[in-house]
Amino acid sequence: MSDARIVALVPMRHNSERVPGKNYRSLAGKPLFHHIIGTLLQCPQIAEIVVDTDSPPIMAGLQEHFPQVTLIERPEDLRAGDIPMNQILLHDTARVPADFYLQTHSTNPLLKPETVSKAIAALLEAYPQRDSLFSVTRWQTRLYDADGKAINHNPHELLRTQDLPPVFEENSCLYLFTRENLAKHDHRIGPHALMFEIDADEAWDIDEELDFALCDFLFSRAGRGG
Repeated sequence: MSDARIVALVPMRHNSERVPGKNYRSLAGKPLFHHIIGTLLQCPQIAEIVVDTDSPPIMAGLQEHFPQVTLIERPEDLRAGDIPMNQILLHDTARVPADFYLQTHSTNPLLKPETVSKAIAALLEAYPQRDSLFSVTRWQTRLYDADGKAINHNPHELLRTQDLPPVFEENSCLYLFTRENLAKHDHRIGPHALMFEIDADEAWDIDEELDFALCDFLFSRAGRGG
């Protein structure tokens, strides 16, 4: 599968409820969406980058700074906040052909090009035994459900947290899938998916105001600012 055509999909809504305008708000000296586009442009396996958006400032920014990126203006009937992401992905994958689609978000600005490339290589090597890939973050801490029942440990055995069996959080940084599986299962994650682990500091997702400050600090610490 070394010659597989891989298209990156980056959906970006104009409005966001908890952090207004977050997709084009400045982080580390440039609009947030610039970071993920710059990351994807450094991945040699990606043949095309597609941004689906209804945002005038994002459209204008792409045309000025990233003319090589394909722009899909999101239709009116897919712009509501409660529209499932799968509907948007089905719309976009029908417009741009590919063997595999890689979906990520502008809200994952710390994601590194080498991590994206490793994820692509991992799925191509495992395919077709593994039909898709999604990224996860490892947790080794004492977890409980809403009723106070221990999930991943015995409260009567106080193991060190590093000795607990890990659980994994779907961190929304990366999804790799085919349109066939997306349409068949109505989901990015197929029944035989491969989990791809990403370090927590790289998998940070900007969802609250505090996340901006934390990501800005991590950028400055790593010398990755704009």
